[in-house]
Amino acid sequence: MIQRTIGQIANMIKIENDVKKYFNVLVKGVSIDSRKISPGNLFVPFKGEQTDGHKYAEKALDQGAAAVFWQEDVPNPPTNGPVLIVKDTLLALQELAKAYRDELSVKVVGITGSNGKTTTKDITAAVLGETYRVQKTEGNFNNHIGLPLTLLALEETTEIAILEMGMSSRGEISLLTKMARPDAAIITNIGEAHLLDLGSREDIAAAKFEITEGLAPDGLFVFPGNEPLLQEKVASLKNVRLATFGDSPGNDAYPHELKLEERGSTFTASIFPKKPLFLPIAGKHNVMNTLAALLVAKEFSVPVSDVENGLNSVKLSTMRMEWRKGIKGTTILNDSYNSSPTALRAVIEMLESMDGSKEKIAVLGDMLELGDKEKEYHEQIGEEIDPAKIKYVYTYGDLGKWIARGAEKNFPAGYVLSFRDQDELVHSLKEKLSGGELIVVKASRGMKMEKVVEALSAAE
Repeated sequence: MIQRTIGQIANMIKIENDVKKYFNVLVKGVSIDSRKISPGNLFVPFKGEQTDGHKYAEKALDQGAAAVFWQEDVPNPPTNGPVLIVKDTLLALQELAKAYRDELSVKVVGITGSNGKTTTKDITAAVLGETYRVQKTEGNFNNHIGLPLTLLALEETTEIAILEMGMSSRGEISLLTKMARPDAAIITNIGEAHLLDLGSREDIAAAKFEITEGLAPDGLFVFPGNEPLLQEKVASLKNVRLATFGDSPGNDAYPHELKLEERGSTFTASIFPKKPLFLPIAGKHNVMNTLAALLVAKEFSVPVSDVENGLNSVKLSTMRMEWRKGIKGTTILNDSYNSSPTALRAVIEMLESMDGSKEKIAVLGDMLELGDKEKEYHEQIGEEIDPAKIKYVYTYGDLGKWIARGAEKNFPAGYVLSFRDQDELVHSLKEKLSGGELIVVKASRGMKMEKVVEALSAAE
């Protein structure tokens, strides 16, 4: 984490007041939460719609903060410790993060995309972490506040930082990538997430493509080779190297000898052709995410033995492809952190391809932020579910009923059930279980489907 004196910080960003008497005070790390102050932290308050963090600055100093930022238009700064007055505390945080990153010798991998960002981040970190000292974005610290905090948490000895970049509108990734200055950048895919804000897949592609704006000269841009919306844009890139991944030999990285199983996939990657690899995460879509990570591993000369060890040890963030033991001997796949048509199709395809001797149940909730065609997207997904491979479809939510409406066109009566109450859904599902089924639970984060997972999970 950042360790700089106030004098050094005053040289990194513009401070509006005279802080010479504090020049030798050492700042160790940054916090935006006064309840989580560690000794030596710089406390950064924000003016919000509901509350103003400045009112906690005095408390932060009492709890051991070395200094606090203070926005100049806020009256009555505290007097019980060093106060660094800035034009805007959020901009000052971002500027400090950029200045700190510029002082480090760290290599940066930036990752964005409609789906699979966090999974790809976790896989990339696991693979590179066998060879290098690696830090990665923790939790959902991938926005205009989270990414600068992640940069400021980097250790001086970190060799590679794996940074996830999220967005909801144009310009956000541009801000993040110019702050992080990645040496390699990945776009996992272009899906339908954020259609509500951006309007079309073309606009989503343009927003994701912003990640290239901060890419280092001669940096590596990794993207899905079968995505025409990106193929159209790469021609505009100058002094950037390109690498594509996909499921066919036309890409720089593609799989062959691919075997999909319930607990993972075995495959040989074209860029490591002599070594079969095992990915302990189910689904072909996660093999695609892995190929993107492997292209970055090759860029940083990671030996294939370290690639193998890294894949074997990969651990995903919570509620992403998380296997749980369920009641009555069932197996539950909790993938309820987020959802979109692209991501949901991938998970349904994976469920349909699993062990045919087990009955399968899809428990699906609303996909949010899809814009004017949200009902159409949900109904299309329902129509695509194969009743020969999935026995029951359960849906939850106002939009989930449109999944049910689509599925009812192909499923026999009584095998598609739609609910607006989670407790009623769980009660019905428990009655249907005969034992040993495979159950997948997926929805957007706002649907809180982890409650369904917990209700169906077996006691440890």
